[in-house]
Amino acid sequence: MSTTPPPPRALPTAPRSVPAAPGTDTPTPTGTGTGTGTDDGASGWLRALGPRGRRAFAGAFGGYGLDSYDYFTLPLSMVALAAYFGLTSGQTGLLTTVTLVVSAVGGALAGVLADRIGRVRALLITVTTYAVFTVACGFAPNYETLLVFRALQGLGFGGEWAVGAILVAEYASARHRGRTLGAVQSAWAVGWALAAVVYTVVFSLAGDDLAWRIMFWTGALPALLVVWVRRSVRDAPEASAARESSPRKGSFRAIFARGGDGVPGLLRVTLFAALLSTGVQGGYYTLATWVPTYLKDERGLSVVGTGGYLTFLISGAFIGYLTGGYLTDRLGRRRNIWLFALLSAVCVLAYANIPEGADTLLLVLGFPLGFCMSAIFSGFGSYLAELYPTAVRGTGQGFTYNTGRAVGAVFPTTVGFLADSWGVGGALVFGAIGYGIAALALLGLPETRGKELT
Repeated sequence: MSTTPPPPRALPTAPRSVPAAPGTDTPTPTGTGTGTGTDDGASGWLRALGPRGRRAFAGAFGGYGLDSYDYFTLPLSMVALAAYFGLTSGQTGLLTTVTLVVSAVGGALAGVLADRIGRVRALLITVTTYAVFTVACGFAPNYETLLVFRALQGLGFGGEWAVGAILVAEYASARHRGRTLGAVQSAWAVGWALAAVVYTVVFSLAGDDLAWRIMFWTGALPALLVVWVRRSVRDAPEASAARESSPRKGSFRAIFARGGDGVPGLLRVTLFAALLSTGVQGGYYTLATWVPTYLKDERGLSVVGTGGYLTFLISGAFIGYLTGGYLTDRLGRRRNIWLFALLSAVCVLAYANIPEGADTLLLVLGFPLGFCMSAIFSGFGSYLAELYPTAVRGTGQGFTYNTGRAVGAVFPTTVGFLADSWGVGGALVFGAIGYGIAALALLGLPETRGKELT
């Protein structure tokens, strides 16, 4: 019989309750939700959030979905951009790499802000940043300017997920935290699908030279979300009380502390969590960046045809996020990631080696590919939140997740340079290496299923 191992010495300990929020008489446990009804059934995780938690969920879901939409304006427009500016595969890959590298800076800064000024305020800053600079990309007169705007877009892009995930994690109950954060992750597939639909329409109605600019201009959509979040969403009161009472909030030094003399440290957790994130995101962004180009250039699919193939990939992704969220609560955080790291690597190898002419098989395999490479992400929001105490949760989660983005960004660029000699399909195999790295990183991290946030 397997048992959940106790937290290692690298994890700090803290009491399971925090000082009473203003207007209350007793301390309130964190991470237990605020709902009053039953939390059983398919939608029990949503009821358990309570009214405030559901508004926080809506804000985080919308922010992450539009974050995804703004990100995918680039890979979907990449063929038109390359033709317009006369770019090589390496140069187009660099556009993705610079976005992801700068996102590490943005994510780390957003995490610190979330710990120091609150989750909702930091969320507003990140959404506004990525929206403004996505629109600016549409006005770029040359490749160099586009590269700068895309880098600045990465500042907001990097921070949104970490901040939104923490906001929701602190409302969610320990029992349902995995599926709740998995549902937030599913917003990525929704934003991806919206981008694919808009891409199909825009590129069918406008010439390529104008269509890629229109795609970036539609990135202004998040401005509407900012107005709503500012009026309707608040931080979880008990988590805010715990964060405000700590002298270490928003401290990089704290997440790299070695510990000693009976004081636990977080260095081991931070290093292995960053390695885990690197592996998973290296594999993911390789596929997300290059599959559209692979379908169009090497498979010769039309714009509408490419959208049809992506429909299967995105549908699999959406269901994968929800299924992975459920399994991370049932199997545990580590087992869920191990399972889908293996399945994702197998899918990548199969997808990149389908023989010429087998386009129907390519279509069918897109569904399990999207399913597996997305289900692995479902546990990230809950897992990273549970690895860090409230006072440095934003800093820890923002740093590790986005360091993974930055280092993992080497993978799409490598594929870009290998594509000239190997072909895009052959170079995609490189993405499978990332999933192997993720599996190894789990050996240095504990299981946290059922952990209360403290």
